[in-house]
Amino acid sequence: MNGTAMGISGKSFWERLQGVDRRILYTLIFASVIIPILWPLHLPTPVTPESRAFFNAVDSLPSGSVVLFPFDFWPSTLPETEPMAVAGLRHCFRKNLRVVGLSNVGMGGPSIADRLLDSIGAEFHKTYGVDYVNLGYKANYSAVLLGMGSKIADIFPTDHRGTRLDSIPLMRQVPNYDSVKFVLIVSDNAMTDYWVALVNARYGLPMVAGVTAIMAPKMLSYIQSHQLLGLLGGMKGAAEYEQLIEHSDKASRGMDAQSLIHFLIIAFIILGNFGFFMLRREQSQKGQN
Repeated sequence: MNGTAMGISGKSFWERLQGVDRRILYTLIFASVIIPILWPLHLPTPVTPESRAFFNAVDSLPSGSVVLFPFDFWPSTLPETEPMAVAGLRHCFRKNLRVVGLSNVGMGGPSIADRLLDSIGAEFHKTYGVDYVNLGYKANYSAVLLGMGSKIADIFPTDHRGTRLDSIPLMRQVPNYDSVKFVLIVSDNAMTDYWVALVNARYGLPMVAGVTAIMAPKMLSYIQSHQLLGLLGGMKGAAEYEQLIEHSDKASRGMDAQSLIHFLIIAFIILGNFGFFMLRREQSQKGQN
């Protein structure tokens, strides 16, 4: 055998490695996804300056401040956007901030907002109409964003549940942007640009944004111009925010799984390449003999 370990089939270890059944690889990748989700590994996630600035901006708001919270994302991006929204709501309610939710995405946005507001609101024993409200959706986002600066009730006569705004205690105290302290945007589309261009530029409302990973590089220009005070990018940004509010959830588990898969793929690449060169060396030695 010329010093080479041979199997029962007559093939060396390196030959068998090159022909490993792909189902074994798929099983390992599947396990790398499932294990961290069921049993979080709590792998470290370095916090970027943009995520820390996002946290600090929300954390510095006085108790009782009104935060406008646009849920401007589609159901298709929930793995990235929902953890940001959940962490943002937890942070707001923990700080005893009052949240006015709305959505400029008609397909699913208002119902997602309703579900998350009620779920996280119940977690902090908050009352609908007093501590938070969901305005729902109105078409023509440019007119909506500008019109709310004059009178919110003209744009949203009722909330998402059909209750008149003048009968909701929280909204009686929030006639327009003058009563809003801050805007926390979670978006997977160009709505962040409109919030910056129409609301921040015209009304001077401070704001932060959580966006999908593919959008984050574009948003950095708003950070540099101080039109956005902070930024979360994708699942990693959401995991960083969860770390900052000290409440690990879906994003942290997702990053554990993602990191483990990356480690596994790197190991496959290294092992595969090493095996290739060892096999070539082995075959070369056989040829010489």
